[in-house]
Amino acid sequence: MQSIYAMHQKNSDDIEKEEKFLLHSIDSIQDLYLIMLTTLTEIRKKEIVFLEASSKKHLATPEEKKPNYKFTNNAVLQLLEENSSLHIALEKRKINNWSMNDDYILILLDEVKQSELYQKYMSKKGSSFEEDKQFVIDMFTEWIAPNDKLYEYLEDNKLTWVDDIPVVNTQILKQLNQITEKSDFRVSKLYKDEEDKEFVSVLFRKTILNEVELAKEYIDKTPNWDADRIAEIDTIVLKMAICEFLKFPSIPVKVTINEYLEISKEYSTPKSSIFINGILDNLVKEFQANNKILKTGRGLM
Repeated sequence: MQSIYAMHQKNSDDIEKEEKFLLHSIDSIQDLYLIMLTTLTEIRKKEIVFLEASSKKHLATPEEKKPNYKFTNNAVLQLLEENSSLHIALEKRKINNWSMNDDYILILLDEVKQSELYQKYMSKKGSSFEEDKQFVIDMFTEWIAPNDKLYEYLEDNKLTWVDDIPVVNTQILKQLNQITEKSDFRVSKLYKDEEDKEFVSVLFRKTILNEVELAKEYIDKTPNWDADRIAEIDTIVLKMAICEFLKFPSIPVKVTINEYLEISKEYSTPKSSIFINGILDNLVKEFQANNKILKTGRGLM
């Protein structure tokens, strides 16, 4: 949707160039995922360095000489640090952001250590794997994911990541919740398979190349709306949804409607989702009556 909107704004007809940028921006979400995931391992590393340095001070306090290693010994943080899948992915994609920008990690560590969550965790002697896991989940949810400084860094690093941060954080939290003592953590792949990647290109191209025909499907369904007054994002959403109705037999109608309503709520006007839902609902009834929607598989209507 954003790539089609960008083409409209630039009055561009260079589909290959825009498609290349689209695929690159989606692929770069994998880098964002690895960067966010490694905030956890890097925070642990920084705390190890801090504790070692504090214990060697000339006038170290008793607490500094015998520090509390509960945080650095957290079972889940250690599991991530020792995970071969993560190390291979970082090396393959050359992710070393925190070695060059460790000030952000120090900010995160400081805020975590000042939190009530951290104080409560550290004050309790011993902990089970599940307790360690819950602490890491809470730390990520409450102090890392919503951190403004971290958000600013990611936005400055790559503007397209702004919309991807919630998706990445949700995936990381899902994986953290699934970790067990005996499970082997696996780095998530952006695309489940080549079919996912192909879908991106096909939807983009079929929408762009058929915009005039797709617009004809809804233009007479908006008698109370001047075409020029319909938000441009709304017209793109409608075209993409209609494209899925007519040209993607494996995608259920309800899935298409729900997805594009969510997109309109996120990116368009407050009333857009109501407007779009009404148009799509009427179109589906018309398409079904005229046998224009041909879906394959069980339960796809």
